[in-house]
Amino acid sequence: MALALSLGRRGQGQCWPNPAVGCVIVRDGRIAGRGWTQPGGRPHAETEALGQAGEQARGATAYVSLEPCSHTGKTPPCAQALIDAGVARVVAAIEDSDPRVSGHGFTMLRDAGIEVTTGVCADEAARDHAGFFFKTEQGRPFVTLKLASSFDGRIATASGESKWITGPEARRAVHAMRARHDAVMVGGGTARADDPSLTVRDLGVTRQPVRVVISRHLDLPLMGQLARSARDIPLWICHGTGADADRLRAWNGVGATLLPCAADGMQLDAGDVLQQLGQAGLTRVFCEGGSALAASLLAQDLVDELIGFTAGLGMGGDGLSSIGSLGLEALADAPRFDLLDVRPVGADIQHRWVRSLR
Repeated sequence: MALALSLGRRGQGQCWPNPAVGCVIVRDGRIAGRGWTQPGGRPHAETEALGQAGEQARGATAYVSLEPCSHTGKTPPCAQALIDAGVARVVAAIEDSDPRVSGHGFTMLRDAGIEVTTGVCADEAARDHAGFFFKTEQGRPFVTLKLASSFDGRIATASGESKWITGPEARRAVHAMRARHDAVMVGGGTARADDPSLTVRDLGVTRQPVRVVISRHLDLPLMGQLARSARDIPLWICHGTGADADRLRAWNGVGATLLPCAADGMQLDAGDVLQQLGQAGLTRVFCEGGSALAASLLAQDLVDELIGFTAGLGMGGDGLSSIGSLGLEALADAPRFDLLDVRPVGADIQHRWVRSLR
């Protein structure tokens, strides 16, 4: 099952809106086939593994990181594929939360005389599939907030200079993180100040993440990197319902996808933004700031994983804080996370924090 889980992670960021599943077929103590959900969500992991195993699948055990699907969508049911292949036993990590599948896949297998074991490595699977579960249960994607800052929590000097706070090793690690998410998200202020491309570079990815920009007024540079590449790499802009008609036409003209969202005071409502992204199929979003967007997500308890890169330099109190105002009056109201791990990355420190999924 550990191997099935690791195989499934290869599909993260590549197979949305489908879950990133891994499957291993074992016969007589030997691995006969292995597979994971392919880019775009098809073929599914079970189909890939069964194709490798061929006749060796008959009488074998299939280890799957998520309950095999039982409904016909763009592909036939994986539960039926396992039945047709003559698999004798299925070991699944966790039940699917999609109501079209939940429990039905296991029932299909058992009705066909296949032994089914569930709950193996369930906690690991729950975290791996958290984005898919969030989308099906809450209508929004799993959100990772990444902050790269000085040791005093600043992301830019008073003049706005921010390149580069962290070193090349940390920046490469961030590209790998982008690749494991369906989308990279920034606020409009970051898009205007940095003119980012928000792509994954030098890692050979087959499917670039969607670039998501949060801009209530659509006041983004039409000559920037995002606009120039919008026809080649998906660019989604979340904007307010009262955005200027000329700007709407202009961004439509360059190939951007526009998502109208509800406002919350002077900013877009982060909760509604995530609901819109979930409806569009995203399961895992990697947010890279800036400070106002980070504060908005934290204030509404919408950050599921927090990743920090801390550099060994200080900028002082006149630098730009990594998180905007949260309006807290009591320490007890501050969002808290549990430390997952800490490690050096080049000259910087990476630390990951999570909140419990239960």
